Amino acid sequence: MGIFRRVQALGKREQLNSEIDEEMRDHMQRRIDANIAKGMSRRDAEREARLRFGNPTVMKERVNAEDAAVGVDSLWRDIRYALRGFAKNPGFTAIAITTLALGIGANTAVFQLVDAVRLRSLPIQHPEELTELRIAGGNHGMGISNDAYSSLTIPMWQEIRRHHDPFSGIFAWRPSSVMIGKPSDQRQFPAIEVSGEFFNVLGVTPWQGRLIEPQDEAATCGPLSKAVVSYSFWKSQMAAQTITSDTTIMAEGNSIQVLGVTPPSFFGLAVGDRFDIVYPTCNPSHPRAEIFVFSVMGRLKPGWNLARASEYLASISPGLFESAVPAGYSAETTKDFKSFRLAAYAGGAGVSNLRHTYNSSLQLLLAITGLVLLIACANLANLMLARATTRQREMAIRMALGASRRRLLRQMLIESNLLAFCGAALGVALSQPLSRVLVASLTTSQGSIHLSIVTDWRVLLFAASVAVLTCIVFGTIPAMRGTKVDPNTSLKSGERGIAGSRERFSVQRVMVITQIAVSMVLLVGALLFVRSYRNLITLDPGMRVQGITAGFFAFRNLNIKPENEAEFKRQLIEEVRSVPGVENAASTNNTPLGGSTWSHEIHVDTHDGPSRFTYASPTYFATMNIPLLTGRNFTDGDTNSAPLVLIVNQSFIRHFLGNTQPVGQLVHVMPEPQYPERTFQIIGTIPDTKYSDLRLDPEPIAYVPAAQLPIDAQMPGTALMIASSGGAATIDAVRRTIAAKHPQINMRFFDFRQGIEDSLVGERMMAMLSGLFGLLAAILVAVGLFGVLSYLIAQRRNEIGIRIALGASRTGVIGLIMRDSAVMLCIGVFIGCALALFAGRAASTMLFGLKAYDPTTIGFAIGLLAVIAVAASWLPARKASRLDPVAALRCD
Repeated sequence: MGIFRRVQALGKREQLNSEIDEEMRDHMQRRIDANIAKGMSRRDAEREARLRFGNPTVMKERVNAEDAAVGVDSLWRDIRYALRGFAKNPGFTAIAITTLALGIGANTAVFQLVDAVRLRSLPIQHPEELTELRIAGGNHGMGISNDAYSSLTIPMWQEIRRHHDPFSGIFAWRPSSVMIGKPSDQRQFPAIEVSGEFFNVLGVTPWQGRLIEPQDEAATCGPLSKAVVSYSFWKSQMAAQTITSDTTIMAEGNSIQVLGVTPPSFFGLAVGDRFDIVYPTCNPSHPRAEIFVFSVMGRLKPGWNLARASEYLASISPGLFESAVPAGYSAETTKDFKSFRLAAYAGGAGVSNLRHTYNSSLQLLLAITGLVLLIACANLANLMLARATTRQREMAIRMALGASRRRLLRQMLIESNLLAFCGAALGVALSQPLSRVLVASLTTSQGSIHLSIVTDWRVLLFAASVAVLTCIVFGTIPAMRGTKVDPNTSLKSGERGIAGSRERFSVQRVMVITQIAVSMVLLVGALLFVRSYRNLITLDPGMRVQGITAGFFAFRNLNIKPENEAEFKRQLIEEVRSVPGVENAASTNNTPLGGSTWSHEIHVDTHDGPSRFTYASPTYFATMNIPLLTGRNFTDGDTNSAPLVLIVNQSFIRHFLGNTQPVGQLVHVMPEPQYPERTFQIIGTIPDTKYSDLRLDPEPIAYVPAAQLPIDAQMPGTALMIASSGGAATIDAVRRTIAAKHPQINMRFFDFRQGIEDSLVGERMMAMLSGLFGLLAAILVAVGLFGVLSYLIAQRRNEIGIRIALGASRTGVIGLIMRDSAVMLCIGVFIGCALALFAGRAASTMLFGLKAYDPTTIGFAIGLLAVIAVAASWLPARKASRLDPVAALRCD
């Protein structure tokens, strides 16, 4: 009754203030609330407000004068009121903030990785001036590339060095490696080979000592004599000793001078890589012009831009490529080489193989985490709607006491803002470990990714933007509906009369349907990526992978003559095969499934085209368990003094020979630098095997005896494929045996099977993370469905009580609730299937052995969501079926 008396008194006050518009009444109410908060009685507070603001004109003037102070005071009161409300409902607050934190944290973590790989500038002076010089459109696979960043040959670099008008400075560099330590205990460390202008152009200053300068470049190539070390190497391997002119380390079997230490913030120019050693390049008198060695960069002069620099480079390209053309190619290939054109590209963010390898994966991960955030926000909206509904009696009383709808709307928006920004703050904190998990997922047995994961202004801006968007989209609707209430109706009918309206229930059902649809997309994507990765990891490449170790042996320091290298490699194979536990061993110039390729242009009968080539020892096929189908195997007699022979695979036969009998056919190989024009005879055939990549279909492959490698192409090193049953212990025995006989040989080993798995790190990351986010989406759907059904049952408590009182069975009540859940599930799954099929097109190129519309995957996702829906609906339905009708009707 006290409430209705207040409402009657309110009518008299409304008559007195009828001439004051909505804004003025709201300001007067804020003044009244402020006076009451200071300890003034309500009557005195109202009298003071009428005396102060009784005249509308005077009131508006005072409002304008005091609006800032009163607004800030009122804002703080609303914030304190919101915090008190959160403290009274800790469960709601914890669930809302945690849900948002997971969604925002996942998005921020992926964005941090994108920021580190793509957006962040190099830690150098004026990175926007740094420019990379490359052949426009690439070199189309011509020549030999040692790594992902090698874009120009040594003759090209020498010509550019003489003609670089657009640039105040220019330099060349390439990633490398250096063996550090005594010959008996050497370790491989990442290195960079640089021209003398490298540090000066970048503007990098030394931490200690000095850095490499132009005079440090050697006039001729010889043993390494001087180098600069990284800060981390200096701390961990040199005990942070003071750098002097006498400071040296053992590298490549020699004592080299350490000139200085690079600053801690400098990681090089390759984002994701690191270096420990930087050494100056040399000027070979007879460089191999077909090898693409260097990446070339420069700093633009004032007044120059990328477009103008590219025009200049294009103008000098004909003469540059004319003077840098490699000898030994055919006339057609030489013509293509001379048609290349140089162009300038932005280099301020450095170079990164990660951008090309994982660009699609990162974009897709960002889209997936966005969908997870959408589900989390839908959950939050449902929570806010439920909370707003339960607070309608409170809203009605506040409106009856004079609070405007705008004031209540502001209060609820402040609450949603607080939740959003608390979730964003916690999400940013969670993003740091999540980002490190992402980086760790890219780590392989052969190396790790080195990225500086920091929360910079871009990350904070991204998190804040997501929080604001969350608040606007998913906080406004609950706030609008929570304040859309008639005080008289609400106070007379109680909470359920308004809260149970079909309109309000429909909004929450739409939110649940949205969650189910989005979860369907995520589950289908997760299942596709997991099954695709499984298809790759279990694929038979046509050769032995278990018990195989790839070993790399470098023997430059032995100074073996090129004409004797083939015989030394044969002896090395026999020495490895003699080690107990070694089943077999063979040499190859191209480790299978390692990503590298070697091709020659060939002519067979009337067919021309490229074919993959591998130079292998006679024991190669037995070591790798590749059966010989027809013809004979290689022998030790297949040398350069004997007839040249080939063994080819089935793809080669289909592509070049068709139905012709392959054994005995002649294959004409076009000339290349170091590889003269030669004619081979096919002596055998083998089944198709994978060559460089598991994802690619079998390619035409021709195998040549290792001893028939041209003398000019001999290299002081080889790769051995070692089959063993003893695992690491056998390889250690191989290492000890070879080190004892040839202490100057540098050796490196890795497990072949592990190397294949390392090549699938992108697929592994997508399978792992999409599966994780799919599971998280399923959990959020279960929570959202459970919460909505529990809330709807609570609001329909008296209806269910009446049904039970009129004879409805427990099974009937359970069916009523389960039907509600089934309708939402069916609609959500239907929409989700349509979205999944549409989204699958974008991911189809990342799948192996599957289509984006794979029916088994879609069916399994539907079944999984159905199980989740039944599990989430059963408990609320079971609780509703046990409702006491007398208690339900009495409480209303």
